[in-house]
Amino acid sequence: MKRSLYLAIATIALVAAPRVSQAQLGLVKPFSLGVIHLPFIPVGVRVDGAYNSFGEKITGAGKLHAISATGNLVWRLPVPGFSPYVIGGAGLYMVGSDVSGASNENHMGWNAGAGVNLPLGFLKAFVEARYNNISTDAGSMKFVPVTLGIMF
Repeated sequence: MKRSLYLAIATIALVAAPRVSQAQLGLVKPFSLGVIHLPFIPVGVRVDGAYNSFGEKITGAGKLHAISATGNLVWRLPVPGFSPYVIGGAGLYMVGSDVSGASNENHMGWNAGAGVNLPLGFLKAFVEARYNNISTDAGSMKFVPVTLGIMF
């Protein structure tokens, strides 16, 4: 099961890895991930990896965690003054616990949410909330993390 998650993460990393052409070698830009942003097309693609941890108060036993690798569509909304967007996609979620004897399980899931991009000089920050729904053998697991992130 872990092998499937690692394979998915490795595949996503290879697809999202930046390509450098000879003309770009003179530029100082150490990291670049993502798809070319075309301003006249409001929909883009984003690949995300996330780690979410849930305390003992929620589970009643040990801490529960979910590691995910998802592919998402991002739709930028045309609002003057700031950059809101909606996001949604699907991917692989590895759910596990720190309870003795518990094993990690891989499950498919989906997410949908909204956020806003915050320009911070040469960095792009964002704040977003996403509803996550993981299909498990016993039903489903649902949670809504609020994320503050930085894109390079």
